[in-house]
Amino acid sequence: MIQFQYTITDPEGIHARPAGLLVNEAKKFACAITVEKGDKKGDAKRIFGLMSLVAKKGDVVTVTCDGEGEEEAAAKMKEVLKNNL
Repeated sequence: MIQFQYTITDPEGIHARPAGLLVNEAKKFACAITVEKGDKKGDAKRIFGLMSLVAKKGDVVTVTCDGEGEEEAAAKMKEVLKNNL
């Protein structure tokens, strides 16, 4: 299991376009990928799971990759978050 934290920098927070990009990349991996904000947890492979977090600029989210290919998945999730959120 690999976990890392990321602070949302996009002025609009997690919204449809970057959430869709994150979901598309997450679906490429066999491992489970979740994103948490506070007491809410969303499946990174489902756009509604991410949108339900209602993460705003400045919020810290925790990404967890667990299972086969978790190292590669974590690296890709970091890249997508950095480039889009």
